[in-house]
Amino acid sequence: MNNLYALLLGSVQGLTEFLPISSSGHLVLLENYLKLDISQMKSFDVALHMGTLFAILVYFRKDVWEMIKAFFGLFMGKSEKANPYVKLIIYIIVGSIPAVLLGYFAGDYIDNLFRNTQQVAINILVVAVIFLFGEFVYAKMYKNGHRNMNWVKALIIGIAQSVALVPGISRSGASIVAGLFQGIKREEAARFSFLLGIPAIAGAGLLTYLKLGDGGFVAVNTSELLIGFTSSFIVGMASIAFLMRFLRNHGLTVFAIYRILLAGFLLLV
Repeated sequence: MNNLYALLLGSVQGLTEFLPISSSGHLVLLENYLKLDISQMKSFDVALHMGTLFAILVYFRKDVWEMIKAFFGLFMGKSEKANPYVKLIIYIIVGSIPAVLLGYFAGDYIDNLFRNTQQVAINILVVAVIFLFGEFVYAKMYKNGHRNMNWVKALIIGIAQSVALVPGISRSGASIVAGLFQGIKREEAARFSFLLGIPAIAGAGLLTYLKLGDGGFVAVNTSELLIGFTSSFIVGMASIAFLMRFLRNHGLTVFAIYRILLAGFLLLV
């Protein structure tokens, strides 16, 4: 690998981690095209995850700060259970459980099983259809009003997020469309998806770091790590900002169309 590849991979990670088009799917495709073996560059994978994690923390710094205050306020008797940020903490904990369990017990198996171009293309196509169906249900069933988040909805969104361990699914896309099926406003579903991604991305990065073996730092130098981290952070910030604005007035249809075209291309070539 070289600095240009590090910049390219970091930018792709930052762009696709938050747009509902699958970061893992695009990285698998890019790795195959560039003839890279990411399994031999686990430290670089950690750097990319940390870049996107910092993008969430910075963009949603107000929410993160309020949750920190609410968390410590509980122990000091200054936070009420009705505090919306206390509830948000509970929802994030509940929503994180499925991804933690599936990632710990089957993460490597899933990654190895689906890490080929044809399977990724099929997954991209299937999720595109789910996006279109989710938008249809959202428009028909919830046109007269939206639903508020509760722990059951958070758990269902968390289950959807855990399925995104499969390359080609998209963590943000799965979380957002799960919210649509339950009548949650698109931008609210996206906000919860990104905040739910804090423990998910941090956990994935930590798990990868703990699994670093003798080959974990092969072909990766400090400059490549810094370039990968910085590019994934900067592009990630831009991706979050774009999607949050986009979802205020638009749905997932345009991303579904992109996924259908991409899947068709990959299956034909």
